[in-house]
Amino acid sequence: MSGNALWTMLGLIALTMGIMYGLPKLTKKVPAALTAIIVVAAITIFGKLDVSTVGSFIVDGGGSGLKGGLPTFQDQIFGLFSTLNGHWDLILSTAVILAAVGLIESLMTLNLIDEMTETRGNGNRECIAQGGANILNGFFGGMGGCAMIGQSIINVDSGGRGRLSGAVAAIALLCFVLFGAPLIEQIPIAALVGVMFMVVIGTFAWSSFRILRKIPLSDATVLIAVSGITVWKDLAVAVIAGVIISALVFAWKNATMIRARKRIQQNGTKTYEIWGPLFFGSIQNFNSKFDIKNDPDKIEIDFVESRISDHSALEAIFSLVNKYKAEGKEIKLKHLSQDCKVLLRKGSPIFEDIIVEAVDDPRYYLAENPEKFTKPLSEYKI
Repeated sequence: MSGNALWTMLGLIALTMGIMYGLPKLTKKVPAALTAIIVVAAITIFGKLDVSTVGSFIVDGGGSGLKGGLPTFQDQIFGLFSTLNGHWDLILSTAVILAAVGLIESLMTLNLIDEMTETRGNGNRECIAQGGANILNGFFGGMGGCAMIGQSIINVDSGGRGRLSGAVAAIALLCFVLFGAPLIEQIPIAALVGVMFMVVIGTFAWSSFRILRKIPLSDATVLIAVSGITVWKDLAVAVIAGVIISALVFAWKNATMIRARKRIQQNGTKTYEIWGPLFFGSIQNFNSKFDIKNDPDKIEIDFVESRISDHSALEAIFSLVNKYKAEGKEIKLKHLSQDCKVLLRKGSPIFEDIIVEAVDDPRYYLAENPEKFTKPLSEYKI
């Protein structure tokens, strides 16, 4: 668009947004969105302005205008099962994406409305009702639907709080489709654009900009990445990507969470109390906790608040024991699970004297193949 058409469009959008912004400050008894649409539509109709309307938009897109009618059962859908060979991968993948987007948007909308109304909805009931309605809707040739953030906010801002507001909206929409198509076709696109701009402004979490520099870098990265992917791809892909990024960040943080509390017992034994998971990602930090050359002759490593998770963790313990033995120092290992003790003893018989048995030893299991430990202790290096 350019010239007068562009300026007329921008002016009508600004008028719509102005009405929606200013009317609630005067009175909340009149729906601001509906009032804005009626005022802008009246200006374009009585002013005979040449602007894009819903009707012209449909015609320009190749349609023949709005036509309303009651749905009929599409029995031919059952004949499609025998004619779609080779296309089921596309059908199923599209169905999964649409279902994911619908469920995610519905749950996000429910969460937002709960915050606005200070209530608590039932997400399970929402998902089951939506899925059942969409399945039934498909047999009548309709498109799938979900809870829409924009319409829900308009409903709440207009005073809707209970189930009756949703029922009235559905019945009103049905009446518009059946009887009000000529009126809908005259609504200017600018009015609808203005309404959606105000919905976006009201929906967007502007506080994100204020806290962006205060939250951890990983959280800020996830926030920006999900926002960008939503615009670039779609909501389902963005949410999946956000979950994957968050999971990787969580795993990385876990890798750096391992700690070692150090204390000297009365008999001169130095005790390392390990805290945190020991796995392939935390081995480097684990090894850095020990001062092998400067430690006393007797060392005790207590794993009561740690968990040995994989083969790399066991090899790290093998290597640590090997280094202390090379310095001629005595080392003891406490609070290892039965799995760990079996595998360590299989690797070398010297662990019979190194591992301390206790009644409070943990009983978690290790996802590990005992056949891996067939080499002598001296060959295990980290």
